[in-house]
Amino acid sequence: MRINNSGTYESCRWKKQNATTRVNFEHNIRNQTPLNYFQKTMSEFRQELLDGQTPGICSDCYNMDQHGKVSGRQRQLLKAGIQDGFFKKTLASSPLRADLDYSNQNQGHTNRTVSDWQIDLGNYCNSACVFCSPESSSRLAAEFLKLGMIDQVPPSSWCDDPVLLKKFVKDLQASNQLHYLHFIGGETLITPGFEKILIDLIDCGIAKQITIGFTTNLTVWRDNIVDLLAQFKNVNLGISIETMTSLNDYVRWPSQIDKVTNLLNQWIETAQKYNWLVQLRVTPTCLTMHELHTVYDYAWQHNIAVESCNFIDRPEYMRISVLPLAQRTITRQKLSNWIDQHTTSNTDTVVNTRDPNRAHDQILQDAHSYLNYLDQSPDESYRLSDLVRYLKQLDSNRGNSILTYLPEYETLFRSAGY
Repeated sequence: MRINNSGTYESCRWKKQNATTRVNFEHNIRNQTPLNYFQKTMSEFRQELLDGQTPGICSDCYNMDQHGKVSGRQRQLLKAGIQDGFFKKTLASSPLRADLDYSNQNQGHTNRTVSDWQIDLGNYCNSACVFCSPESSSRLAAEFLKLGMIDQVPPSSWCDDPVLLKKFVKDLQASNQLHYLHFIGGETLITPGFEKILIDLIDCGIAKQITIGFTTNLTVWRDNIVDLLAQFKNVNLGISIETMTSLNDYVRWPSQIDKVTNLLNQWIETAQKYNWLVQLRVTPTCLTMHELHTVYDYAWQHNIAVESCNFIDRPEYMRISVLPLAQRTITRQKLSNWIDQHTTSNTDTVVNTRDPNRAHDQILQDAHSYLNYLDQSPDESYRLSDLVRYLKQLDSNRGNSILTYLPEYETLFRSAGY
């Protein structure tokens, strides 16, 4: 399950999202318990899946499947012991088989409690990444408001309300099958709700049964948060970075690659100390695809997996498919060359992308998925003018220039109006 910024429940963390600032009061923490939503309200959606339907909200996952990128759909199946390639056999042996049968015989209802959450904490953020949105960055929201790109900033998050936050923690305590909580922002390390939930879970004595997942943007460090995390069963640490070059400073403005690299190394050392799982989290766009291999290279050297939630869909002008043929060909060649220089003996699909023993296999698998996407995605270079228009607005406000970081794209951007 997922609770989004407005406090509205969602059926899956991977669900294709509309505007998360829209408050659905019918299915909201303010008016409905998570247990009621999960067991009863979700029954219709659950029945669709049991009937073999492919709901439209699952389109991101099917798009990933199409290009050989392991999707959230596959990962969630794996948690139930089910594999696509051996569906019938693994379904029969799944530890959830009895629960699936029960739901199938009772119009999608279930008696289970929620075991796995994605918790959206709001948009507290000290960064203003060019591919982000006001719903996920307070700094970008303020900038968009100043530039007249939005009429108002997103409303406060549900977790800013101490009453709702306390209620949610009590609901977590009541979930006797709870084992994983994944937090997103914003930047989680500066979000008050993140620290408060960690403290409350420790105080109520259930931290040792829970694995915490979260992502940080490599601009801040907080010793007290590290101390809190060390009291949980385990931690899945996501580290956001787009390139190992100064281009990262532009797309993840106003980061500085030297500081980012130092914090990256510090997090890796800390994770090794506590035996935490580490992944580099990327959001490849048309601006960074040609340098994606620099992240793969760092990850390969440190035996760390690289993962993105999906192929970026919004904003549309940031899609990888916006690259014209000439730039796409050069990008493809760089990525292909890197792949050719890095090989493993395994060829099977790595569905458990968090298996530390398969990091190199997973990196190559992810690289191949982007190679496939470059080859197969439609030409959307007609969106270049929209991209340039957007970048000009940001650059004018920031006293910056994309041409400083991407001089090889100057002719292309000039032709599109930069």
